[in-house]
Amino acid sequence: MTTARRTTRHRRIRAARKPAIGALAAAGVLAGAWYATAGAATTTASNLTPTTTAVALTAKFPYLSAGYNNTREWTRTTTAAAPNGTLRVAWPASDGIHVTPLTAAGKRSGADTVVKGAKEVGGLVAHNNGFALLTRVSDSNKWKETAAAIIRYTNGKQTFRTKLTGTASNDTAPLLDGQLTWNGTKYGAYFVVHGAGGFADGHYGDKLTYISAKGAKLSGGWGWGCSHNEGIALHAETTGAFTSLCFDDWRSGLFVSTKIGAPDVAPVVQREQCWAGYCGGTFPGRTGDLVKSSTGRYATAFASRGAASAKKNPDDSSGRGWTVKPKTSTHQVAVAFMKNRNSGPGKAVYLTSAAGTENVNVHIAPYGKNRLLLSWESLKNAKCSSGTCTGTFTGTHLRLIDWNGKFQSADKVVSTRITGDIAVLKDGTLTWAYAPVTPTYAKPLNGASPTTKTLRIARLKP
Repeated sequence: MTTARRTTRHRRIRAARKPAIGALAAAGVLAGAWYATAGAATTTASNLTPTTTAVALTAKFPYLSAGYNNTREWTRTTTAAAPNGTLRVAWPASDGIHVTPLTAAGKRSGADTVVKGAKEVGGLVAHNNGFALLTRVSDSNKWKETAAAIIRYTNGKQTFRTKLTGTASNDTAPLLDGQLTWNGTKYGAYFVVHGAGGFADGHYGDKLTYISAKGAKLSGGWGWGCSHNEGIALHAETTGAFTSLCFDDWRSGLFVSTKIGAPDVAPVVQREQCWAGYCGGTFPGRTGDLVKSSTGRYATAFASRGAASAKKNPDDSSGRGWTVKPKTSTHQVAVAFMKNRNSGPGKAVYLTSAAGTENVNVHIAPYGKNRLLLSWESLKNAKCSSGTCTGTFTGTHLRLIDWNGKFQSADKVVSTRITGDIAVLKDGTLTWAYAPVTPTYAKPLNGASPTTKTLRIARLKP
């Protein structure tokens, strides 16, 4: 468990947070891994054009959110597949979080369940008879902030609502940036917390909590881990600790936090300049995911500025802070591989390299038995300041690689967007929900988000 630091704002606050002397790490070299150049593209790969189906919504969905420096981000939607192949899609509206039931083909199969008072889609698990949602709800605490909660519905009725933060644990959840997973017997919820008393009062960290199928808190996990956590990934395991990753701004980079809550000895996936907003976005909403192979290896994708140098911050008397100098001003698409749930990567591969192009909204998903699908959005003529960039949107890219990082397809630009979590059906079909609009990243988002009353459900079968 890391020691809490001074109070600073966390992500999605509409101002850039500057690094404090003796507190943060800046940018860095790849520690414990090595850069690799992907092999030449092959053009004989599968058709990477998704099919889509429109779903009418019963409320207005505000499809944009303001990130650091008011950077435009997609408002997260989460698509989850139940064991019987049916789908659920969670999305926020003014009256709560809507969970829309769909057939395996992506067509509406019933009325929305509206989770009243819920504030954020932090993760979703679909069951044959309902769903479980990680979200935020009202709470009484010194900061007057929301609490993290898992809410389960069965056959249309709420069966439990378990708060995961509160007075007893001296924490709140003003935002989640979270992930919810299920291994068939228990849930794992990984999310950002704000200290509200105790040793971490006023500081930001992360929390991993396990919950039973009936909503009871279980042993394991931790109350305080990465500080600050700028991005979360969690993969459910049949036994033992769930595999987890975090972007930590103090030690500056992407770390394996499995079982250990990311203390100073956490394996390094990659050193990055991780001041608030600089890492390229949170895992679930904008940056990658964590995919497991049949042999037990893992792959994760993220938006990276690389590292020209990385060293401990001499002004940090604790010895924990790192100073990292980024290699590029724009973010490129990177994939890192881990040999198991507790290790750093075997290698990292970059899929893009154009210095004047910013790449955002990176995602990774399994594609058949031995390939991975990478997706990202590109912005040409990028202008960057304080770790965030504006530019002209040039498309949503799809590309296949194998588990050695070699290209298995050409780069394909599609009209379909990816604005949240991707569900994987039993036959390997990938499916997700998105707002059917063309994004613009020419200027920050100031004011309210535009809205839509339509989602499109995309399907891509290997």
